[in-house]
Amino acid sequence: MPKPDYPVTPAVRFLRAHKVPFAAHLYPYREHGGTAHSAQCLGVAEHSVIKTIVLQNEHKQGCVMLMHGDKQISTRNLARQLGWRHLEPATPQQAHKWTGYLVGGTSPFGMKTALPVYAQTGIFALPEIYINGGKRGFLVSLAPDVLHLLPATAADAVSE
Repeated sequence: MPKPDYPVTPAVRFLRAHKVPFAAHLYPYREHGGTAHSAQCLGVAEHSVIKTIVLQNEHKQGCVMLMHGDKQISTRNLARQLGWRHLEPATPQQAHKWTGYLVGGTSPFGMKTALPVYAQTGIFALPEIYINGGKRGFLVSLAPDVLHLLPATAADAVSE
């Protein structure tokens, strides 16, 4: 079997173990480039590039929110839906500790710690999503129905 021309990360191992078909996409990573940069490099709509945001509540319990690349998350709305008083982004150090990934390369697949995963409701309606493959500059494209393997719970947390 030939060696793949993309990184074999915990996310890739997770997808392979669950026999999920995916396509690998490498692009030149840019610090603070975000989903706009990756979408431009791949020639896809930023709306279909999904960002993985690691959050923590007032008790320092973590969770992950998957959001369209062209939208902002309302931590207040999400916290209210989850019955929490407060929700904020985890520090890069804490996010790395929970997920095993560096910020900018965080994937919801193959995380070190099983965190609850929430996904913006519109993600499930897309025909294909581009999501981090577990390394900076590496996205995988796949059908959004694979999110049931996490399992991801639908939530509406778009900032108005």
